[in-house]
Amino acid sequence: MKRILLGAATGAAGLAIGLVLAPIPAQAGHTNTLVGAHLTGRAEVAANGAKGVVGDPNGRGEAYVFGVDGDPTTLCYILEVSRIAELDQAPGGGRMAHLHRGADGTNGPVEVNLAFPQDGQAADCLTEGEAGKGLDPGEVQLILGNPSAYYVNVHNSEYPSGAVRGQLYVD
Repeated sequence: MKRILLGAATGAAGLAIGLVLAPIPAQAGHTNTLVGAHLTGRAEVAANGAKGVVGDPNGRGEAYVFGVDGDPTTLCYILEVSRIAELDQAPGGGRMAHLHRGADGTNGPVEVNLAFPQDGQAADCLTEGEAGKGLDPGEVQLILGNPSAYYVNVHNSEYPSGAVRGQLYVD
């Protein structure tokens, strides 16, 4: 009997700890969806449809895209990239990042200009109509409403079509 009670108590304690340590849902108390992307060089798509790795085979990254509660015209992002060349250099000369419109496995047009992740990181909040950002009226809601139709792409001079890419998904 003691063994059964001890087992039940241990199980209940484990469940309680698991509930406390479980990740908080992405929308906990917020009205906007948190969107993510896992970036790799293998996710890059060749312009001519050729098979094989066309991005940096070592490149990795994560992106998080989200709106601001009560403001349907602002889109924020956090971008972290590693294991690609030129992260130690300033933007320009082929070093750039974008949010493109395009389904998984296809290339699409640039929709939003993101900051190049110098030193591996970039973050910003963009407002529709802001000069030079490419975020058109109504686009924030289009992106957050259908994230899988968009992808993040980070370019450098070695991989001008894209060093790493990741399709957006609801986290």
